[in-house]
Amino acid sequence: MAENFSIEATDEGDLTTVALGGYLDAHTAPEFEATLQERIDAGRVRIVVDCGALEYISSAGLGVFMGFIEDLRDAGGDLKISGLIPKVREVFELLGFDALFEIYDDRAAAAGSFASAAAG
Repeated sequence: MAENFSIEATDEGDLTTVALGGYLDAHTAPEFEATLQERIDAGRVRIVVDCGALEYISSAGLGVFMGFIEDLRDAGGDLKISGLIPKVREVFELLGFDALFEIYDDRAAAAGSFASAAAG
């Protein structure tokens, strides 16, 4: 159901925001993966994934998050997640993703955490 998925990546300074909407599943995960790979290949390693409009995530979608985190952290960056609706957040927490990823209520808090980390 790719028509129920949206993705928009924007770069601001050294931060990339990837906004997801709709359903992230086996059909749409490759598009998310390709978008992240393009940004990382371009040297963009500080990434916020804004899930405010994400209604559903499957194991395939979760796998994309897992597929990049180690490379990003090895490169001195990170991937932070923001705006999870309760039912999607529950999936992240059930699978322990909240222990692996920093999850914020909104995009601004996630973006600000990069600035805090740099200052600290």
